[in-house]
Amino acid sequence: MQEKGVTTYTLRVKHGMSHATVQRLQRNMPVSTITLNRLCELLDCSLTEIAAYIKES
Repeated sequence: MQEKGVTTYTLRVKHGMSHATVQRLQRNMPVSTITLNRLCELLDCSLTEIAAYIKES
């Protein structure tokens, strides 16, 4: 996000992302594939640039 000049404020205000979703992203909590798709569109990047699979123990 920093490389693209996008802040959490921008996500909430300019792009209409909910505060709860932004908080989930900040806390590395699960988000929907719709949210991931939206982030990829906003940041003009691929999924591998913003997400990684981490197996739970």
